[in-house]
Amino acid sequence: MLGEYLIVGRGAAEISASVERAVGAGELQPGQPLPPMRELAERLGVNPNTVAAAYRTLRERGVIETAGRRGSRVRAKPATTGREFIRVEVPEGVRDLSDGNPDPALLPALGPVFAAAAEQGDREPVLYGHPAVDADLARVARAELDADGVPGGPVVITSGSLDAMERVLAAHLRPGDAVAVEDPGWGSLLDLVPALGLRTVPVRVDDEGPLPEDVRGVLAAGARALVVTVRAQNPTGAAVSAERAGALRSVLSEHPETLLIEDDHGHRIVETPPHPLAGTTHGWAFVRSAAKACGPDLRLAVFTGDPVTLDRVRGRQRLGPGWVSHVTQRAVARLWSGGAVDASTVAPAYGRRRDALLAALAEHGVAAHGRTGMNVWIPVPDETGAVARLLHAGWAVAPGARFRVTAPPGIRITVSTLAQHDVGPLAAAVAEAVGPGAEPSRGYV
Repeated sequence: MLGEYLIVGRGAAEISASVERAVGAGELQPGQPLPPMRELAERLGVNPNTVAAAYRTLRERGVIETAGRRGSRVRAKPATTGREFIRVEVPEGVRDLSDGNPDPALLPALGPVFAAAAEQGDREPVLYGHPAVDADLARVARAELDADGVPGGPVVITSGSLDAMERVLAAHLRPGDAVAVEDPGWGSLLDLVPALGLRTVPVRVDDEGPLPEDVRGVLAAGARALVVTVRAQNPTGAAVSAERAGALRSVLSEHPETLLIEDDHGHRIVETPPHPLAGTTHGWAFVRSAAKACGPDLRLAVFTGDPVTLDRVRGRQRLGPGWVSHVTQRAVARLWSGGAVDASTVAPAYGRRRDALLAALAEHGVAAHGRTGMNVWIPVPDETGAVARLLHAGWAVAPGARFRVTAPPGIRITVSTLAQHDVGPLAAAVAEAVGPGAEPSRGYV
């Protein structure tokens, strides 16, 4: 009998933990139904309300889903396992273009700025009760947000952009609420949404960002929030154009209660200017990360938003970590203000590598996307086969399943460390692995 030995426990916490362990170990498969609550309660010798509480916890954690009379089943992509397991093991001698990392050669030296920030901290130690946001970082960040047309207001510092998004979503939404996300889109966000007990609703994307007709449809159907990548969209490289921004503002103005989150992780690595949607709705947040330009290990993002969102996030942050290290904040302020990250050098470097690969792929008749950023997205008919054939040819690329909800198969190639002499052989290998592809007419679908 299903779950006979997999689901155990006397309390709701024990029962939910046993299901999570079984899902994580692969003993309960995606899509597999769970026993009816009364049936499981009888077998375990507990009250049905105990099993109901356990199932509710599992739903809120994104492990299972319930479809009325059809009962509960393991989610197709449960948050317990996440998308990080969908990756390629890179053998020795194979070139790794799958990891999504920036080029280490284009990252600034952190030692000098951290030494200066630490020295400042020795002179002016941060103690309990000190303001959470470093004044210098707030000044630099706010000036750049002003220059990019993001509405005025204070900034909040979080431990990376995903931390900011989690806090904003948790501040406004309740388990079961629907969140509209780009498809294909950032795998970590696609994991986060169900882990918060929220429902993922996919929105198609083309080179200019989310398709307005899709956004209008999901908002009309009740989606409570929309997450948009401003530029350097992962995995497709899409960037919201001025025309697309106008169309999206028009749609959002019809649904002013929508929570809007904008992700600008392409800050300082992209030449294309942002076209913010911020302020179109009552609740909004504009998030800007230091990871791609300064280094992922900094774990710092700046965001601003409407007063209610900022107050809720700051209040919850005080009850958790309290604040992000001021040594790190001061270091980032120095990096951003001191010219250590030269966008006029970094952005064109990524652009040349990306454009060279796109041109070479086009010569082979392979349709690909990569308007901005450090990634190229290639729709393929057979994702697993393409990844395997490229691996055999000496190139590791990311399977599109890490980034998709309902979008068709694809592969992502990170060009950040691609040398000019790599471009021709890589394009030839991709053409051999995937074959010529027809350009989709609308979105990556």
